[in-house]
Amino acid sequence: MISVQNLSKSFADLRRGHVFALENVSFEVKPGEIYGLLGPNGAGKTTCLRILSTVLQPTSGTAVVAGYDVVKQPTQVRQNIGFMSNNTGIYDRMTAWELVEYYGRLYGLPEDKLQARLNEIFELLQMNDIKDVLGSKMSTGMKQKVSIARTIVHDPPVLIFDEPTSGLDVLVARAVLKAIESLKSQGKSIIFSTHIMREVEKLCDRIAVIYKGVILAEGTLPDLSQRYQQPDMEELFFDLIGMHEAKLKQSFTTEGTEEHRGSQRANGVS
Repeated sequence: MISVQNLSKSFADLRRGHVFALENVSFEVKPGEIYGLLGPNGAGKTTCLRILSTVLQPTSGTAVVAGYDVVKQPTQVRQNIGFMSNNTGIYDRMTAWELVEYYGRLYGLPEDKLQARLNEIFELLQMNDIKDVLGSKMSTGMKQKVSIARTIVHDPPVLIFDEPTSGLDVLVARAVLKAIESLKSQGKSIIFSTHIMREVEKLCDRIAVIYKGVILAEGTLPDLSQRYQQPDMEELFFDLIGMHEAKLKQSFTTEGTEEHRGSQRANGVS
């Protein structure tokens, strides 16, 4: 359902030249699977998800979502995904029902199908008690539920959640995670981005640890634990980052030494 191959995204920086936000990232997500992108802030998670949702174009590599190429067929990709970011806005003067209904119409759902879909979603997410609440009167938890509802109103096969529990209290975050988990049973392909270990352990079938735009490791939690001989997910996460930093430092040192030697040879120093 989602296939990412050697995906890279670089940005021009006046001081550093081209900086890679993503570098040769590859992964696949199957139907009925929650795939976790685990990494600290600035790791490249959001850049990757914005490419998959056609907001950004990659510098190189390919990404196919629901059978459509994100660069060549962006319109079809958008029709087949639901994307929820961690800063989704809610219109103050619309009720929960009106806002989700509005997005359903934007996706072109026929009126009879839309009303049936709204009833289904509000029941699934336990939102019937807030259907008439204005956006300006909603709590943070209510807003997150409405954001999920408008993400799934057109019943897309692919769902992308970019740190959906960011800033939420424990109870609200738990409700959001349960809502996402319920979508898995419908056969959706789900990408779940987070920097919270507990969410990955509770929700994801497979994960990719991403750091500085590079995937350091990928697999199920038992596979990763066995591969790196580390049963604690948090310790494994920091071990992988430590190994990557050591590799970068060694590479930098080696390059610096070779550059110094080349300079000496150019100046006739043996």
